[in-house]
Amino acid sequence: MRKRRILSYLLVVWMAFLLAFPMTTAFASSKVYHVPIHDEVERGLHAFLERAFKEAEENYAEAIILDIHTPGGFVNAASDIAMLMDESSIRTIAYINKDAHSAGAFLALHADEIYMVPNGTIGAAAVIDSAGNAADLKANSAWLAQMKAAAETSNRDPKYALAMADTRMDLPEFRAGGDNLLTLSASEAFDVGYSEGTVLNFQELLAATELKGSDIVPVDPTFSEKLARFITNPIIVPILLSIASLGLVMELYSPGFGVPGIMGLSSLGLFFFGHMIAGFAGYETLLIFIAGLALVIAEFFVPGGIVGILGGVLILISLLLAGANMSQMIMSIFIAFVVAIIGMVILMKFFGKKMHVFNKLVLKDATTTEEGYVSNINRTDLLGKVGKTITPLRPAGTMQLGSERIDIVSEGSYIDAGKDVEIIKVEGSRIVVRPTKKEMEE
Repeated sequence: MRKRRILSYLLVVWMAFLLAFPMTTAFASSKVYHVPIHDEVERGLHAFLERAFKEAEENYAEAIILDIHTPGGFVNAASDIAMLMDESSIRTIAYINKDAHSAGAFLALHADEIYMVPNGTIGAAAVIDSAGNAADLKANSAWLAQMKAAAETSNRDPKYALAMADTRMDLPEFRAGGDNLLTLSASEAFDVGYSEGTVLNFQELLAATELKGSDIVPVDPTFSEKLARFITNPIIVPILLSIASLGLVMELYSPGFGVPGIMGLSSLGLFFFGHMIAGFAGYETLLIFIAGLALVIAEFFVPGGIVGILGGVLILISLLLAGANMSQMIMSIFIAFVVAIIGMVILMKFFGKKMHVFNKLVLKDATTTEEGYVSNINRTDLLGKVGKTITPLRPAGTMQLGSERIDIVSEGSYIDAGKDVEIIKVEGSRIVVRPTKKEMEE
């Protein structure tokens, strides 16, 4: 009986210990983060992936599956994302869920493993500029080196990575060479070691990678991140800045503050919002812009021009600092400036608009004679009166008329002092005289 009691006590203590310190780690399933890389690869995508990788690391994820379906994108953005993947200690799997072209192929090569759907493709990774033309030799050489390094890092034959970006690589068995870049199908990628396998769907991928039964954590971009990706696109940035510049220019030609001004400020607000969400701009950049805008507004009330110039410089600095790429931002600002100039010319030449913003700064009223204003007393009552010169007239001088001394000017000839003169003309403050007939006879 006593032994039973002791055993019961020990069992209760053991159960209490288990309840106090549950062995969760023994029964918890591993976490796998499912992250999409869809549409174009750009700088906004980097900010989203940075958040996804950070969350995966904080939650001790076993693997990150990158669901890739992209036509490519921008080299600088792809390079930053690849660096993010290389720095992560978590197992990364590229799941090519249709196409991984250009920058997409480059990112797939930085993953630890690559799996493809049966109709998936990988390749076509030539560098092109914003106009759709082949990049210059310098940019192309750097990209080829990066493609080769990506393949070698993942222990894959680099000649296929080079053929994806360079038509000089001749691989006729894969339709590459001449004018064609290498693009591998799922089966071809598996044959040359550019894929670990072909799977029908995501569940087969989990089974093939021994992750079946794991807790799948989908990571989708938030609305703010989607908006930031759109706004920070290098094609959208110059359009946004052009709308802002055109709206503010139109506001200068409009009475009061209306739709053009709201349009301009809203475009600038979207620009800074997107770049702050994407992590390219901080609050200090926004404060620099606000300070510059305040100085430009103050220029309308403080003469000199220095305040306005300083404000304009601060605005330009804030835009450059907020941008993801300095050269792209310079080009975007230049485009916006050209659009603003064209807008001003159209408004002035074709619509005859004037800058209403300066109406309060420029004096428009005039005190004309027609409206009853005179600059001095017009002494027309002096016409025909005779007085005596006090000083010689050469031709200006002074005369005495009764008790009044008057400044006068002769009609042209010299008149000595003490001579009688007649007032023949009054033009404002100018009083013209000539000798009287009596003086001329003498």
